[in-house]
Amino acid sequence: MASPRKGSAEGEFPSRQEILTYLREHPGEAGKRELSRAFGIKGAARIALKRILKELEAEGLVEKRRGRLIQPGDLPPVAVLAVVERDADGELVGEPVAWDASKGAPPRIPIMAERRRIVGPAPGIGDKVLARLVEPPPGLEVVRVGRVIKVIDRRADAVLGIVHNPPGAPAPRVLPVDKKRAQELEIEPDGLAGAEDGDLVSVSVTRVGRYGLPRARIVERIGSFKSERAVSMIAIHTQGIPHIFPAEVLAEAEAARPATMAGREDWRKLPLVTIDPPDAKDHDDAVHAEPDEADDNAGGWIVTVAIADVAYYVRTRSALDREALIRGNSVYFPDRVVPMLPERISNDLCSLKENVDRPALAVRMVFGKDGRKRSHTFHRIMMRSAARLAYAEAQAAIDGFASDRTGPMLEPILKPLWEAYAVLKRGRDAREPLDLDLPERKILLKTDGTVDRVVVPERLDAHKLIEEFMIQANVAAAETLERHRIGLVYRIHDAPSQEKLFSLSEFLSTLDFKLAKTGNLRPSQFNGILARFADTPNAHLVNEVVLRSQSQAEYSPVNIGHFGLNLRRYAHFTSPIRRYADLIVHRGLIRALGLGADGLTEEQEARLDAIGADISATERRAMAAERETIDRLIALWLSDRIGARFTGRIGGVTKAGLFVTLNETGADGFVPAATLGADYYHFDEPSRALIGRATGETFRMGDPIEVRLVEAAPFAGALRFEVLSEGTHGTPTRLPRGPMRRPGGAAAVARSHKAGKGGAFEKGKKPGKPGGGRKR
Repeated sequence: MASPRKGSAEGEFPSRQEILTYLREHPGEAGKRELSRAFGIKGAARIALKRILKELEAEGLVEKRRGRLIQPGDLPPVAVLAVVERDADGELVGEPVAWDASKGAPPRIPIMAERRRIVGPAPGIGDKVLARLVEPPPGLEVVRVGRVIKVIDRRADAVLGIVHNPPGAPAPRVLPVDKKRAQELEIEPDGLAGAEDGDLVSVSVTRVGRYGLPRARIVERIGSFKSERAVSMIAIHTQGIPHIFPAEVLAEAEAARPATMAGREDWRKLPLVTIDPPDAKDHDDAVHAEPDEADDNAGGWIVTVAIADVAYYVRTRSALDREALIRGNSVYFPDRVVPMLPERISNDLCSLKENVDRPALAVRMVFGKDGRKRSHTFHRIMMRSAARLAYAEAQAAIDGFASDRTGPMLEPILKPLWEAYAVLKRGRDAREPLDLDLPERKILLKTDGTVDRVVVPERLDAHKLIEEFMIQANVAAAETLERHRIGLVYRIHDAPSQEKLFSLSEFLSTLDFKLAKTGNLRPSQFNGILARFADTPNAHLVNEVVLRSQSQAEYSPVNIGHFGLNLRRYAHFTSPIRRYADLIVHRGLIRALGLGADGLTEEQEARLDAIGADISATERRAMAAERETIDRLIALWLSDRIGARFTGRIGGVTKAGLFVTLNETGADGFVPAATLGADYYHFDEPSRALIGRATGETFRMGDPIEVRLVEAAPFAGALRFEVLSEGTHGTPTRLPRGPMRRPGGAAAVARSHKAGKGGAFEKGKKPGKPGGGRKR
């Protein structure tokens, strides 16, 4: 109960002016009960308070709104705001939508993100947002600020694009960054609003006619994007990814000091090593292995995984913690990283640097010679990394090409790691997780931020070793928290739906393979399908279709297991620098095992449902931003190669046309069905193919194909191709009742291009890849 208000003794009845002053200081927060508590009013005195409040309401000095008392003109605690402009500092400003004009001009309310940040594109001018109206931070001279809860109405005609002023054009243009509407817009004569060539802008479409380009007016100038290094900023903005740390977060990070030995075991003499990509800036996991000398575990191994102790520095309810939850995870682009935590934490205090004391949470796991885990224990430690190694560097030493640096650590450190992995691999093979073979491409940039080349990094045993060690540590974390009945967010991956299994069965039947109808399949059965088509022309195609049949992994406090890994319980523990889910698991372990006062709070444990949903959404947002940026970088790289010929593979087929993936770069582009051959093409869904009615010419998912680049929209990341090679010979089909695609060929390409039709920009959407894959 609130203590009596200063200036009135307990039981002393407040004056009318004191009541009005309290309501002015607590707008929208007080009712009769709150006033009684604030002034210590009890018993029969409450009747007198009720009478005075009715008098104030009758005189128009007080209004009742949703059970709360406010003074006329006061703002409610939650309101719908229309975003009307940006101030001189670039911050959004809103006005209440429900405002009585007789009270004068509506108040101007600075808009800030809610501490539990909305997921999705950030609000912009013209949008309507639901906002919590709260007291401003110190130094901001306004009555209230609005913290966005969610965007409830986006301006329907808003388009985000890049200003382009081509020589000889009658007016500047805007190149949309959305693949679905990549047709250029012409800016109205008075609609430039100070924007310059290369600026990212938000525009409002003003006119669309039958002839010529649509007309638009610039609503908001977001910033200059002339540099290729700014390509990733387009995705950051369109996906609403927070990339600037608030001052209070940076101040808290800078004030952090290295951890001490208090409450920690001293493991600094254990030769743990980090093995990461060569360009890694943060190192959050280290590993060690040694034979188990126990008499009852001959041939067994002890594997230790140590993970940076982020929970020590990022405490619940701190500014760092709030911002980490808002971001959910780090986002990785070819030219930059948008980290979950400031560099002071991620790249310094929590990075397991070579020969530097660092706090960690470690798990010591004992495995039998069959590769199955027998036991494990968690420890809060102080460690000192013996070496920082790159994957290729460690692998070369094992393969007989040790350097002066890795030679001395080959026998005592590296060989035991590989021998332990050989044992753990037995357990993995017995578990039979889903084993897809889909190489991942990596974009390498030049110093100016442009694409140098696209490579497929070799998949080394060093990668597999670290992956398996981390998987086992994640399992151990989930098991421990379950045993201690502490809430956690599992990494869950559901089995494929019956609908997707039916679609997969239909597809495999076109390859003369019958899928067993025995309910849900196990990962080992999918592996059998993959093995059946290995080393055949359809191997890549079958891998793609099996991948697309899988569900998307996510975070949840409700465990359903991890289908892809074939594990009953699984959590993310090994990357708390870049994933909030792992930080939650660390806090749970600290609380469960009594390792400190900075463990998971009951308040946060009660919110795990919402946290799981939030970080699942931020993960999907990050994946979309990363994918969009790669598409834009490659489209920009290929934009000066219009007319060039490429070989590729059909990566997707729809009624609208073919999605083609180039062999050289992995770039995706579109071939409109209207431009195919000289036939009418019928879409056969089970076989993922377009089939000519008269000729039987077939273009099927997975087929090799040769194409010519016809059009590129770099900032939309869209490419349009023309098919040069013939399809495979098939059986002519009767005219189906469904949609047909008219004959095309070069003439149709010319007609489509002349008419301004975007092909890849208007004809549909590539079937998305689920977020399973190697995102464990």
